[in-house]
Amino acid sequence: MNADFLRDLQLAGVKWEITELPMALYVGAKKEAKLKEQKSQEEKKDIPTLKRVATSVVPPIEPLVPMSLDIAKAMALRPLDLDALRRMISEFNHPLKVGATNVVLPSFAPNSNGVLIVTDIPSSEDDECGNVLSGPAGDLLDKMLAAIHMSRENVSILPLVFWRTPGGRSPSRNELDLARPFVDRAISLLKPRIIITLGVLAANEIAGLTLPKDHGVQKKLDCGATAFPIFHPNYLILKPAAKRDVWIVLQEIEKMLKIGDK
Repeated sequence: MNADFLRDLQLAGVKWEITELPMALYVGAKKEAKLKEQKSQEEKKDIPTLKRVATSVVPPIEPLVPMSLDIAKAMALRPLDLDALRRMISEFNHPLKVGATNVVLPSFAPNSNGVLIVTDIPSSEDDECGNVLSGPAGDLLDKMLAAIHMSRENVSILPLVFWRTPGGRSPSRNELDLARPFVDRAISLLKPRIIITLGVLAANEIAGLTLPKDHGVQKKLDCGATAFPIFHPNYLILKPAAKRDVWIVLQEIEKMLKIGDK
């Protein structure tokens, strides 16, 4: 079979193929391949076609609905002891709870001598471990207390808010107000003789005093306690010279405690 003949067949529309197989085997192989192709097509028909279904855009998660001040006051009045108050604080749906890592609960001393320390917002270390006044500020506070023969075992510590604010910013008026009923309830249950406020915010919120102008100024509060506003340990870390002013106030507190014990 020459090339011209094959070309003529092709032009005439005849499909031809060259193979080394005997004709019988070649035809059988062609039929088998065709049957496989047909079977494959039938199997594809049996498989349900997955179609894209139009879906609506998933709405964003609604933020937690902030509690009202009335609800906060009602919840804060329910605990009859300090342990119950701690549980109530952890369950309270405060706006800051969403972004915080941990709730930073008050530290109530089992052997309290009537001293309560009120501090401001939790630090990043507090947020990470869930303990109030931890990290470098906590270490310095422990040294301050040891200087007047005290420790955390006989001093309660209460933050103004129990969750760290985003980026450590100052809490808003609403954030402070929603936490305040729990702060007031803790004070009413503890009945402290002395309240030491740490930093500008605590001095203003608890005693209505301004730092540095009113540093160390004693003020009798409506709850019966005497407030002593002093610089926050974080401030003392940045301004070591201010430790002298704090030391003078701590000595006054120690004298008052000794007089009260007599």
